[in-house]
Amino acid sequence: MATQARTPNRSLIQPPPAAEAFYSEVLQLMARSRIPFLVSGTYALASYTGIDRPTKDVDVFAKAGDALKLLSYFRDRGFAVETVDERWLNRITRDELFVDVITNMPTVTTHVTDDWFVDAPESELFGARVKLVPPTQFIWSKIFVQDHHRYDGADVTHMILKCHDRIDWKMLLSHMELYWEVLLMALLNFRFIYPSERHRVPRWLMEELLDRLTDQMMVKPPGKEVCRGRIFSPRDYAIDVEQWGFSEAVGNLEEQYAAD
Repeated sequence: MATQARTPNRSLIQPPPAAEAFYSEVLQLMARSRIPFLVSGTYALASYTGIDRPTKDVDVFAKAGDALKLLSYFRDRGFAVETVDERWLNRITRDELFVDVITNMPTVTTHVTDDWFVDAPESELFGARVKLVPPTQFIWSKIFVQDHHRYDGADVTHMILKCHDRIDWKMLLSHMELYWEVLLMALLNFRFIYPSERHRVPRWLMEELLDRLTDQMMVKPPGKEVCRGRIFSPRDYAIDVEQWGFSEAVGNLEEQYAAD
């Protein structure tokens, strides 16, 4: 059964009247559609932690197929809809206002699946009963956002602080298996920021990640020059690929196969 989350404080994140009316209409229609979706972003963070801050939109997560159903549902009701980026982002708009419908993160595979909806807590937002992205998936969706113009590390840290007992740490490690170093960095960041709260992160997890680091140090460095910085920020690390000769972290491996 879904747990309850607090209703966000309206003091700082209350949008202008026109935006509030738009968000209310969209979210109430989404709830009536019975198409599964989850609220994330600033409003989810406020529900979990009590942190209120201004925001320009509402972020909704949905499975890729359900996102298309939502776009069709709103188009049939006279809304303007668009696919901004086929890889991850759709949008429901009215003039300058919009609600983002997100299916994946743009630089790494973090796509929405049925698992996201298991035990998703409920909250009330703009007069609609909605479900929130669970803490585990919230961290997973934020942990790679490390751009010069946007860094979500504080959101990750605050989520660990306030929801550590609601995070499925084994699931989070499974999600981060290929990028375990990023998880280790986030946990060390948490430990540094909150030295009195280090025990909030399971000891077994820290030991597992540090063991991996020790094992990695015993292995010869890779011969292939790869820049994984573009997973965090394609623009900040563009020079590494375009001028300095590094290969993309994910991409065409034909060159390597040819060399072999």
